[in-house]
Amino acid sequence: MKTGKKSTLFLFAFLLFFWLSRAAPVRAQDISEYEKRLAEITKQIETIKKKISEGQRKKSSILSQLSQIGFQKKLLKNEIILNQTKLKKANQELSVLEKKIPSIQKKLEEEKQAVEKILVALYKLGKIDYFELMLKVNDAAGFLIENKHLTLIARHQEKKISEYLYTLDELNESLSEAEKKKKEIKALVLSSEQKNQELISQEKRYTSLINRINSNKESYQKTIKELQERSEQLQNLMEKILKNPSSIPVNLIPMYEKKGSLPWPIQGKVISSFGLKRHPKFNTITKNNGIEISPGGNSVVKCIHPGIVVYTDYFQGYGNLIIIDHGMSYYSLYGHCSSFIVSKGDAVNSGQPIAIVGDTSSLSGKSLYFEVRYKTKPLDPLKWLK
Repeated sequence: MKTGKKSTLFLFAFLLFFWLSRAAPVRAQDISEYEKRLAEITKQIETIKKKISEGQRKKSSILSQLSQIGFQKKLLKNEIILNQTKLKKANQELSVLEKKIPSIQKKLEEEKQAVEKILVALYKLGKIDYFELMLKVNDAAGFLIENKHLTLIARHQEKKISEYLYTLDELNESLSEAEKKKKEIKALVLSSEQKNQELISQEKRYTSLINRINSNKESYQKTIKELQERSEQLQNLMEKILKNPSSIPVNLIPMYEKKGSLPWPIQGKVISSFGLKRHPKFNTITKNNGIEISPGGNSVVKCIHPGIVVYTDYFQGYGNLIIIDHGMSYYSLYGHCSSFIVSKGDAVNSGQPIAIVGDTSSLSGKSLYFEVRYKTKPLDPLKWLK
C-alpha cells in the first residue's frame, strides 16, 4: 500500500504541474479613474490630429511651419502621457494579480489534499491502477469528471472536486493574465522610448527653423509680416470679446487700482519689451503689444488679477493663448503656453496657476508672451506689474 500511495502522489504532482502550465485571462480590478484619464488624453490627441490635418490643407508659411512642428510636439507629448497612464494602469493590474496568485495557490494546495484522498482511496479499492492514471495525464479535468470508477466515491465528493477544478482554472487564468500584463508593460516602455526619440527629432526641427528665421533677413522679415497679420486678427478677436463682457463680481477690486502692484505672471527675465523695437542685426523696426519673459526656473504661469477666462485655444503667432477678462474692459493675455490648467468660463484668482510656460509659436524659445489691454488697446505691462 505504501508503494501504491507514493505512485499516486507522484502522479498527482505531475497532473498539478501540467495544469499549472496552462493559461487564460484574469478579471481586472475597477480602475475607472484610469479609464477616465485615458479617455481625456485620447480626446486631446484626436483634437491635435485634427489641427495638424487642417494645417496641412492651408497655404504654407513660416508661421504655419512653426505651428505644425508645435502640434507634432504636442501630439508626441500627449502620446507619451497616454503610454505612461496605460503603464500605470497595467502595473496596478499586475500588482493586484501578483498579490492574488499566492492566495489562490494556498487555496489550491488545501483543495488538493481532498482530491488526493479520493485518488488514494480509489487505488486502495483496486478500482484504478497506476498505468491507467498515466494514460489520463493529458486531460486531468476530464479524468476527474468522466472516469467511471470515480463515481463509487466521488458522488459524495463532487463539490470538493468541482472546487479544485475551479481553483485550478482560476490560478491558470491569473498566471496567464500576469504574463500578458508583463508583455504589455514591455511594449508600452518601448513605445514611450520611441516617442521620446521622435520628440527629440521634432525639437531639433523646431530649433533649426528658429535659427534660420533669426539668422536670415528675408526669412525674418517674412515672419514679422505674418506676425503683424496675426496681430490684426488678435485685435479682431479682442473686439468680439469686448462686445460680450463677463459677469464680474461687483465687490471685486478694479484692476486699475492695482496698477504698479500686480504680481508677475511668472518669475524670470524680460527678453522682449513693449513698444517699438529695432533688430540689432537687420536694423528693422517692429512693434510689440506685450512683453516676453524667459522663465527663471518655475514653469507655472499665474493669473495677475481675479477675473473670468474668456479664451483658451491655439492662436497662430501666439501659440496656446489664454485671455482673462478682469472687468471694466481690462484684460490680460498669456501666450506661448505649453498647456492649459484652466478652461474657458473658469473664474480665477490672483496668483492662481493657469498654464505651463512653453515655446509654441515663439521665436525666442521657451518664454511667456504677456499683454495687458484696456478694451482693445495694448498697455505697457511693466507699468502694471510690481
